[in-house]
Amino acid sequence: MPTSSARTLQPNLILGAGAMSEDVKLSAYLDRIGYSGSIAPTLQTLEALHLLHPAAIPFENLNSLLGLPVLLDQASLNQKLLVEHRGGYCFEHNMLLLRVLVDLGYEVRGHAARVLWGRAQAGAAEPTHMVLTVDIGGASYLADVGFGGLTLTAPLKLRTGVEQETPGGRFRLGGEGEDLLLEVERGPDDWRPVYSFARAETDEAGFVALNERLGADPDWFFHHHLLVELSPRSGRRMLVDNRLTRDGEAGREVRTLGTIAELREALLGEFGIDLAGLAGLDAVLARLIAQAVAIP
Repeated sequence: MPTSSARTLQPNLILGAGAMSEDVKLSAYLDRIGYSGSIAPTLQTLEALHLLHPAAIPFENLNSLLGLPVLLDQASLNQKLLVEHRGGYCFEHNMLLLRVLVDLGYEVRGHAARVLWGRAQAGAAEPTHMVLTVDIGGASYLADVGFGGLTLTAPLKLRTGVEQETPGGRFRLGGEGEDLLLEVERGPDDWRPVYSFARAETDEAGFVALNERLGADPDWFFHHHLLVELSPRSGRRMLVDNRLTRDGEAGREVRTLGTIAELREALLGEFGIDLAGLAGLDAVLARLIAQAVAIP
């Protein structure tokens, strides 16, 4: 990772005149993820951002559980993810990263994805996820910092049939025709589908419409269950309802949190989520304690 002691954000020097949007709080984003290196639009910069983003900004769906709106305009993303030190789900994470990368001078596209992870029937999935592809030096890469439960910690070269090692596990891309398939290695000769995504680009308006449709669906998973994830270098952490999982060098540790106080402590201490102002949270946490969901 580049380690320059100071970064220069003047668009005339690095980004090109007029390239930086006033809406994206780039300095606040880089501070939030703890990055102080070069912001030149290179593969090395993308790799650094992709590693640090999911280690600092948690995946979480508290707004959906509390009946609060999830907004994708940049002012809302700045406020929630950068100022209030909250997290978000896939559309929030990857929309923020998309706009940051565009400001830095990358060629970026958004793509709708169908989640296959944990599904018995691959064909039953409808688009509920967002991923990015980034073009750098004649090559294309998959970027995704917002897949709760199995977030990528590095971009993947958009090449099928090649196993690619990342800090968060080994992945490979497959598929032909209109969709590409992402798979993860869970053991020797044990590859499992994560999601498929369309090669065709989906614009921001398309993701806003998809986000609104899912938000209005009373049966959507995120209205009924809590999913929180953070992927620091020390190992992935995940909270599903009241089950806390930590992966590290010593292996996997799983705890069941039996009180509202324990859940609050985990949300703040394990994931760094500022819970101030979340009215009705305790009632939701009490309900989560009484239910459980299995996610592989």
